[in-house]
Amino acid sequence: MLKITELLTPTPGPLWRLVRQAGVEEVVSLLDGGEQMWRWPRGAGSQEWVPATYQAPPPGERPWELPALRHMKELYAGYGLKLKVIEDCPPMDDIRLGGPRRDEQIDWLCTQIRAMGQLDIPVLCYNWHAITAWARTDRAVKLRGGALSTGYDDAVMRQPGPLAEPGSVTTGQLWDALEYFLRAVLPVAEQAGVRLGMHPDDPPIPEVRGVPRIMGTPEDFDRLISLVDSPSNGITLCQGNFTLMTDDLPGLIRHFGGLKKVFFVHFRDVAGDRSHFIETFHDEGPTDMFACMRAYHEVGFDGPMRPDHVPALEGETNDSFGYTNLGRLFAIGYIAGLREAAYGRPATEYRAGTRVALAG
Repeated sequence: MLKITELLTPTPGPLWRLVRQAGVEEVVSLLDGGEQMWRWPRGAGSQEWVPATYQAPPPGERPWELPALRHMKELYAGYGLKLKVIEDCPPMDDIRLGGPRRDEQIDWLCTQIRAMGQLDIPVLCYNWHAITAWARTDRAVKLRGGALSTGYDDAVMRQPGPLAEPGSVTTGQLWDALEYFLRAVLPVAEQAGVRLGMHPDDPPIPEVRGVPRIMGTPEDFDRLISLVDSPSNGITLCQGNFTLMTDDLPGLIRHFGGLKKVFFVHFRDVAGDRSHFIETFHDEGPTDMFACMRAYHEVGFDGPMRPDHVPALEGETNDSFGYTNLGRLFAIGYIAGLREAAYGRPATEYRAGTRVALAG
């Protein structure tokens, strides 16, 4: 049975207990100071990052090394949570661009992968966004009852101008760098027992502000998994992005799931098209989410799935857009209901007889 997970930051807070109370036992984490944090000083999705030389902490103090990951895993365990996915990594821009520091950065990532293997953290989610990140242009899209969500308008995104000189980054360069990366890293991942799930481009368009992207179509992902044949080479199936690539998302789930290449799922929905869309409540978008859940069941998917990009509900701001607490709890409950309908009723410690029920 698939595992409902949730993304947490490495600093304990109320959400750590809330997700456990909502029935979540396995979690996804960022690194303490990893790429998701150091790379976007103005907030993820702002697209305002300017490349700078990254000075790594000294060995033994790096957030991707074994001591830091062990400490993080132990913190989660203290809250009854098992760390099973890391959705973050050391700096990778020279890797993606084939720059002069790529071998150094590959060594950093291999160190993380080996540590994950030692600690039984079996999935690493990464992306191939060179220079750019995932992007939204509106944080105040109103949904039902005044809930606040996010949207993307490509015309608005392009107004500040290009982030790179035209032609300075090419799709061929990105594909060549990806193959070099996979050939270097996948043998390490196989030995460690860690699976690498490539996240799609967000939004899945061929170019953002002068920077090309190569993970925006189903054919790109077919090419990815055939580029280097490895049981550790697979996909993070982020539904919000893949639904913008196809009219048949359940069919796409069956395709990649039938190949056993879906390692991790971001469960969400959007309304619109690649260049102009909004993020919806999980139960309100155009995608048949139950048909998607049935497709995961049909292909035998039993890996981690987390809700993604939720709206801000009453009493919340949308400053941490996509990751407010109340929206996540609603999404966890919705996914749990779909899972029970598709997979059957999961065992619990009460139904399994491992705990004595309280007398009335």
